Amino acid sequence: MKPRKPNVRTGKKIAVVGSGPAGLAAAVQLNYAGHQVTVFERDDKPGGLLRYGIPDFKLEKWVVDRRIKLMEDEGVVFRCNANVGVNVSINDLLREFHAIVLAGGSTIPRDLPIAGRELEGIYFAMDFLKQQNQRVSHIPSGERDILAAGKNVVVIGGGDTGSDCVGTSNRQKAKSVTQFELLPKPPESRTPFMPWPTYPMTLKTSSSHEEGCERQWAVATKEFITDGEGRLKALKIVDLEWKFTEDEKPARFMEIPGTERDLPCEIALLAMGFVHPQHDGLINELGVELDDRGNVKASDKHYQTNIAKIFTAGDMRRGQSLVVWAISEGRECARKVDEYLLGASLLETKDNSIIASSY
Repeated sequence: MKPRKPNVRTGKKIAVVGSGPAGLAAAVQLNYAGHQVTVFERDDKPGGLLRYGIPDFKLEKWVVDRRIKLMEDEGVVFRCNANVGVNVSINDLLREFHAIVLAGGSTIPRDLPIAGRELEGIYFAMDFLKQQNQRVSHIPSGERDILAAGKNVVVIGGGDTGSDCVGTSNRQKAKSVTQFELLPKPPESRTPFMPWPTYPMTLKTSSSHEEGCERQWAVATKEFITDGEGRLKALKIVDLEWKFTEDEKPARFMEIPGTERDLPCEIALLAMGFVHPQHDGLINELGVELDDRGNVKASDKHYQTNIAKIFTAGDMRRGQSLVVWAISEGRECARKVDEYLLGASLLETKDNSIIASSY
């Protein structure tokens, strides 16, 4: 791939806050439209989730570095160690830029506030994954090492992040790796309630699972058990019985009497998803409205917040989702910013299909 430079510069300046997939996608498009784009990233290198969330065995970082270099050659400016609202003034951004795109992601993890939560050995999944990505890239984390080597690891959460924790724990030579899922085990193939082309809620087995992992479904963690010296030594768990709706969707559950038991565990990784973006700092100081889930409020049609020059895209707007959705959001948001600044846009959009444009 070669740099795709704009033919003409518009003189408009845009700040993109966050260099994850949504921020990068927005920056690429807006730069190609001729605007001067500066991307602000609070970490030491750009890439966001792509760099520090996804393990190298799924996405090697030279791929991210190659794309960042391409964007720099196209004219995009990256400012790292730039935490807007902390060491970068929000007022400066509002004054210096004609538009701002908030693409900071959904970064506040869902916690498990049960007895023993304060024990050493219980970590959020992203803390574990980020530190390993830094370790592989020879970047000091500045934090106490979280290592699974020789330990019984339990990953609480059955999604992609949990799968990444499984693969990382295996690479660190964990003694055992177990993954819990609160929901019942999904079917291996479509049911009558999953007709094509709807997304099939079927059993997913990743390469991490194939490398070695015990998977348990319909299990709840009731307590983190101490070794008496402030460290985690086991989990108290219980099996669940689920009640289903008429279309076979799990609706409610109850504990199965007599199934409580203790499972040896020295490291518990909480991979239960994210609740919303970080509100303290940037979001609260800007005064942008939030939706009922705590995400930055903006419509699918315009990606514009209650403050005219501020737009948002990706997980910060729609909630925790996939990388491909973040890229799509960034590209669509870029077109709306372009329209806001110039009154019209020639940037691509999935709203204009080949069929529609032929009539």
